[in-house]
Amino acid sequence: MSEECVECNICVKQCAFLKKYGTPKNIADTWSGEGNQSLTRAFECSLCSLCTAVCPVKIDPKRMFLEMRRLSVANGQADLSRQKQLLNFEKRGTSKRYSFYGLPSGCDTVLFPGCALSGSRPHQHLQNFFPNLGIVLDCCTKPSHDLGRSAYFAAMFSEMQRYLTGHGIKNVFVACPSCYAVFKQYGKGFSTRSVYEILAREYWQPESLFSAEPVTIQDSCVARFEKDLQDSVRKLTRSRGISFEEMKHHGKKTLCCGEGGGANFVAPDLAGNWAVVRKKEVQNRRIITYCAGCAHFLGRVAPTAHLLDLVFDPVATLAGRATVARSPFTYLNRLLLKWKFKRKMKYGFSRERVFSGEE
Repeated sequence: MSEECVECNICVKQCAFLKKYGTPKNIADTWSGEGNQSLTRAFECSLCSLCTAVCPVKIDPKRMFLEMRRLSVANGQADLSRQKQLLNFEKRGTSKRYSFYGLPSGCDTVLFPGCALSGSRPHQHLQNFFPNLGIVLDCCTKPSHDLGRSAYFAAMFSEMQRYLTGHGIKNVFVACPSCYAVFKQYGKGFSTRSVYEILAREYWQPESLFSAEPVTIQDSCVARFEKDLQDSVRKLTRSRGISFEEMKHHGKKTLCCGEGGGANFVAPDLAGNWAVVRKKEVQNRRIITYCAGCAHFLGRVAPTAHLLDLVFDPVATLAGRATVARSPFTYLNRLLLKWKFKRKMKYGFSRERVFSGEE
């Protein structure tokens, strides 16, 4: 990184973190792996990859910051106490109480909605075309991945992978952009597809209900390089008879909502700057996003709704009646969702996860 960065400052102009600490070259040159500043600095980055997207010489600073986190954890020097809330959220998602795997006989495809999103409506719709569609309520453990807890992440994800492949699963449909990124990178042997691509390209034939005020679309930062996914989101939005206007930063150059990389727990001022910039670009339009984290964080600065709410209940969504659940109701919703799936179908194989993978 030190040798490749030309210090053009293009990425610095886009990012409050880099404005504070300097170019990727400067950070690489001054990082020692020792001392409080070196150990904590990488955790203040949102890992959103905007720096990577705008770099004229195609280097990947995000990868450097992630590796710094991994080294800090591996050396036993990282203090993750401030990210305890995030790790507890992840731990609940993988626990016996909240997890559920339901695989019908002959099933080779599952829906993986993710921790923060209800999977009932997309599962019901997709089941019309995939009668043996299974369901997996679990966490992909991306929080640990991004915090540098590589051993724990590898243990948890590989155990999930072994169970699914061992029961004949070949295809994973995901609704969460973070889960999509994890399965696409690490889910060897799986064909990973976004629910939005499936709905938009193959099976979704809705009626155009009405014309409404234009909305704007927040692309998830973890999906900034996934053009097919972004195009599918826009196709679904248009399919409801709703026009949209792009913000200055969209697609490949989208902005983080502030949740990325868990930076909000250690540097709330830096993470919060993303929402400040977004608020200026929104210009009083309603935000539609396909990331539950974006819906939660940007909902603080502008009217925001999830794409699935727009698809399945557009009238309520555009009227502002589709609300984002907040803790502790999110946990109650997940328990109710698990109860619903356990009782609505007959499964050839099912389980609640008991593997902990603790380091």
